[in-house]
Amino acid sequence: MIFRQLKKADSAMARLGRLYTRHGPVETPVFMPVGTQASVKSVTPGELYELGAGIILGNTYHLYLRPGHRLIEAMGGLHKFMNWHLPILTDSGGFQVYSLSQSRKIQEEGVLFRSHVDGSMHMLTPELAIEIQEALGADVMMCLDTCIPFPADRQQIIDSTNLTTRWARRCLDARTRGDLLLFAIVQGGMERELRCSHTEQLLGMGFDGYALGGLSVGEPKELLFEMIACSRPMIPPGFPVYVMGVGLPEDLVECVDLGVDMFDCVIPTRNARNGMLFTSFGHIVIKNARFAQDQGPVDPECSCYTCRNYSRAYLRHLFMAKELLSYRLNTIHNLYYYLNLMAEMRTALAMDRFREFKRDFYSKRQ
Repeated sequence: MIFRQLKKADSAMARLGRLYTRHGPVETPVFMPVGTQASVKSVTPGELYELGAGIILGNTYHLYLRPGHRLIEAMGGLHKFMNWHLPILTDSGGFQVYSLSQSRKIQEEGVLFRSHVDGSMHMLTPELAIEIQEALGADVMMCLDTCIPFPADRQQIIDSTNLTTRWARRCLDARTRGDLLLFAIVQGGMERELRCSHTEQLLGMGFDGYALGGLSVGEPKELLFEMIACSRPMIPPGFPVYVMGVGLPEDLVECVDLGVDMFDCVIPTRNARNGMLFTSFGHIVIKNARFAQDQGPVDPECSCYTCRNYSRAYLRHLFMAKELLSYRLNTIHNLYYYLNLMAEMRTALAMDRFREFKRDFYSKRQ
């Protein structure tokens, strides 16, 4: 068994689940901190474990370019290389080459791109994406896909989605390790009909899980949720559902309500380094002058290491002085907030209180 739906609670689609991997089970819904280069920026794997992270994400594109997947394989795989002993999901590199719009060319064979590290040329194919991820030893691998920009014309969406389907089939054929899970990525742009038809095509190919990709690329929030709502009900209960690159705390709550199991996003760590801290009542920007003499914690309701030990005034001082400790303390707080938010949702689902949880979540922010 790869995924088990433990409980479908008081929401139409929200559910409690468990994903089984070779490095242990993952309780869902779950948020995966992003470890781009075999590191979640500014925190140690030990701290991630203490914060409650059950799975993290590694970046195939970056690890392929530096230090190289064969080096990591020779060092015993990504888990040993970075001293993380719980599950790891690796993306395929598709979104990273999508973001290199000025230095890449999408072809039937794969994506020809210029390295941002040294300017060298590379061809990332579906076969190479699988080879890299198997060498890394990722518990969950992702198929190579073509991420569609917003807006895009219908023919572009059709062509890109069909290419993603052909690449998904090639990823399946290239797979050699049955102990590593492989997820397909649903595309289809912001076209309901194309999203649904692509979901149906991929379901017939026999993947271990399904991700909803091509979202959070500049579209209005209501359109993002609409695209999830049209694809999600088509996926049977025995498969995990992952929405890629989403997002803000309210996005997580809404997507869990729509039946999503897995999330990743750089927002908690990137915004921490930029001085934005998430709280039970919204967010604060720590550089604001009003915090210069504030002796209170970031969030009185938070029990993270940062809130237990440091004042807003001190955190503002660190940020304004560009001290490295600012990044660490802010990141610890934001990751704790995100991981605790997911834990609270799992508890609410287990107790049939998700609707009540959602009401309380929004009332505090008002």
